[in-house]
Amino acid sequence: MKPAAKKEPTESVREDVVKQSRLAKLASDETLRVSLLGAVLMWAALPPLGIGALGWIAPVPWLWLARQREMSGRHPYRALWFSSLVFWLAATHWLRLPHWATSFGWVALSVYLACYTPLVVALARVAERRLGVGIVLSAPILWTACDQARAYVFTGFSMASLCHSQYRWTSMIQAADLCGEFGVTFLMVLVAAAVARALPMRETKASWHWLTVAVGVMVLMFGYGEWRLGDVAARTKPGPKIALIQGSIDTEFKYDPAAPPKIHEHYMDLSKRAVAAEPDVQLVVWPETMFPFSTLSWSDDAEPGPDDTWLMEDVRNAGPIYQEWIASTAETLRKPLLIGIDATRFVKGRAMRWNAALYTDARGNALGRYDKRHPVLFGEYTPFAKTLPFLYALTPLTGGIEEGERAEAFDLAGTKLVPSICYETVLARLIRRQVIELRERGIEPDVLVNVTNDGWYWGTSELDMHMIFGVFRAVESRKPLVIAANTGFSAQIDADGRIVRQGPRREAGFINAAVLLDLRRSPYLAWGDWLANGCLICLGLVSAVALYYRGKKTV
Repeated sequence: MKPAAKKEPTESVREDVVKQSRLAKLASDETLRVSLLGAVLMWAALPPLGIGALGWIAPVPWLWLARQREMSGRHPYRALWFSSLVFWLAATHWLRLPHWATSFGWVALSVYLACYTPLVVALARVAERRLGVGIVLSAPILWTACDQARAYVFTGFSMASLCHSQYRWTSMIQAADLCGEFGVTFLMVLVAAAVARALPMRETKASWHWLTVAVGVMVLMFGYGEWRLGDVAARTKPGPKIALIQGSIDTEFKYDPAAPPKIHEHYMDLSKRAVAAEPDVQLVVWPETMFPFSTLSWSDDAEPGPDDTWLMEDVRNAGPIYQEWIASTAETLRKPLLIGIDATRFVKGRAMRWNAALYTDARGNALGRYDKRHPVLFGEYTPFAKTLPFLYALTPLTGGIEEGERAEAFDLAGTKLVPSICYETVLARLIRRQVIELRERGIEPDVLVNVTNDGWYWGTSELDMHMIFGVFRAVESRKPLVIAANTGFSAQIDADGRIVRQGPRREAGFINAAVLLDLRRSPYLAWGDWLANGCLICLGLVSAVALYYRGKKTV
């Protein structure tokens, strides 16, 4: 018996198949397209564009995907990771500028940071499906927990956090004095999650009543902020006038023996102009490492190691000469100095170096020195390189620096100043620890001073991102903060987080900052990151639930 002839599909059937194939393709691309939208919104909310209003809706695309019954595409989490990678590569592109080798760090860091977005989405789905916790509560907890985690992992990287998009909306960031910068992130993600909950999905209609939650949170934040900003005259008093010197010298990983005198002349000229403009200036501040002659000291038994090229005779000759540079600078300006400087101590078998801030009187006599306590990973030290020195041959560094031992407070006409160096302001816990430590020693500071050298980044958005941390550190501690930055941004920031004055981008200048001292106490100094740490515990619990159900059902 002959088999029946195969029936050819009709034209309409073929059209349906093509149409369904196209729909399937569109559906498979949906996760990628929506998540890329989130990446673009997040990038635009932060510098260089800095469209802060977008920060309130930037998480919405990712959170909307977390609500889907099944995310489209064969590998939806890969799409989420890829979109996040695009964001991080764009947001931190300046990391490639100091040296060709730092490009590898830029890519590696972005690959790592990109893992947090799919983690938030995955755990939000677990929280809803296994624990019955909706996205309006789970999303802010998980997002805040991930921000807190990346503030610690690999020594910490907190740049480009969602809350930083609001640094110019002063009323909305005052909650940082209750629960830190990531408390602001928590409330912003809560708003975004309420918006995502309101939006329609393929399975459900829109639930617009959730928008009242979003509006309510914003009203509460604004109300608290306006209350904290009130009655400035009653809670402030005049403080010192500080000259913040901002030179413009792009920095490179190479040593030019002709550079130190030129750098000193550049900064000296700016300092003279600052003092001439306002002779009542009480302190002159130079940025990190911008005093180009080190302060030298040595032990009685100091001698070079077998691989060292320095000689003790040269060190003993150079010490007084370098000290004379410091003294002549202070005596010429007739002002006390706080200068970013390298400090080197020669001991038996090696030379120890610190990235320091040196405080002197108007004659150049040293009154105190703060040594940086949080060196930058791969920028100022390489892990394990003390035991395996050959590792420095793989980096542009010639050697690492030592860690400082404690916080320091310097007295300026009855006002206590606490210095920090470079990226130390990036870590809220470090600045809080400094203030608490000094308070326990009976010398709680009145003013935070940051000296930094951002000349590595050639005027990019890194300058903005770094300055933003000064805004949040001021609000968290309720203390004014001033910044002296090579190439920018030098700034005067009051205890409300307002940028009172700001230096130019990649240009020379100075700011004579008449600082207002603030009399308020900050709950954050007492409580610390209670909210972010609580969120981190919750993230651990949800992760444990996810691992328990692993393989039982796709989330």
